[in-house]
Amino acid sequence: MNLTELERVAAAIVAQGKGILAADESTGTIKKRFDAIQLESTEEHRRAYREMLFTTPGVGQWIGGVIMYDETIRQKTREGVPFARYLADHGIVPGIKVDKGAKPLALYPGETITEGLDGLRERFTEYAKLGARFAKWRGVIDIDQDIPTRGAIEANAQALARYAALCQEQDIVPIVEPEVLMDGSHTLERCEQVTDTVLEAVFEQLRLARIELTGMILKPNMVISGKKCPVQATPEQVATATIRCLKRQVPAAVPAIAFLSGGQSPAEATLHLSLMNRIKPLPWQLSFSYGRALQEYALAAWGGKSGNVAAGQGEFHKWAHLNGLARTGGFQPGMEQQAA
Repeated sequence: MNLTELERVAAAIVAQGKGILAADESTGTIKKRFDAIQLESTEEHRRAYREMLFTTPGVGQWIGGVIMYDETIRQKTREGVPFARYLADHGIVPGIKVDKGAKPLALYPGETITEGLDGLRERFTEYAKLGARFAKWRGVIDIDQDIPTRGAIEANAQALARYAALCQEQDIVPIVEPEVLMDGSHTLERCEQVTDTVLEAVFEQLRLARIELTGMILKPNMVISGKKCPVQATPEQVATATIRCLKRQVPAAVPAIAFLSGGQSPAEATLHLSLMNRIKPLPWQLSFSYGRALQEYALAAWGGKSGNVAAGQGEFHKWAHLNGLARTGGFQPGMEQQAA
């Protein structure tokens, strides 16, 4: 393990004003998004869409890393340049999603475990040759009346730690993503309680797995009310509760926290990040690792038409820029109406 290299790559991904584009949607997920614009989900359409995003002029000012799906990291631009090489040549660190999705956890009704550890060491060897310098693994925790259970939390925490160890063994920066879902009717307080417990378990397992915290990035959920909760927390309450929870559980040695958007609208996710970055002092960089929150308007503007590439790129650049502003607390509500 080359700790200096791990630290260098982690720092580059979340350098000042930068964050991560999560373009690692599975084939099933991207099909749902293409269905919304009435576009068939063919390999070429998926390639063209990702190329539209990756080749957006000037976006490297705001995007420090891109998480790709297995299919995507093997694809090329129209000129025949592999996506990973294109990104690296433009100052953006290529990354790869390596988990194989959340599956039902045996004997734990309503809970899941993320699979994909078998053969992961060998897959990392291949992904490194394809250009990946960091990776991502997502553990999924749902909230309901009787869940999450301690058993499910521990199982997912251990899987995240085993994945992270395999990453660092091969000089690949692990993005550790324990996601407490915002589905359901739970309150902000319940979300904070569960997130607290999950992060405590994750960092205990990372310690046992001998993970070098300075060579990783945490990708957590924000502490937020469930979508069906009758009382929705204000943006200020979300920011305060999230930072309070993270300060309790995330060691200062972790260089960066790159939030997932978790079903929030682009404006909500950007505002929450901005408000959190106004809370001082913070021991870590607070950044973003957004999928739909960066892509939603770009996908709609593109619509699968080659003549709309510039329009799609304009929307992607706009939201990358706005989140770059949020990195320093500079995003204000309404800015999305004026930004170009």
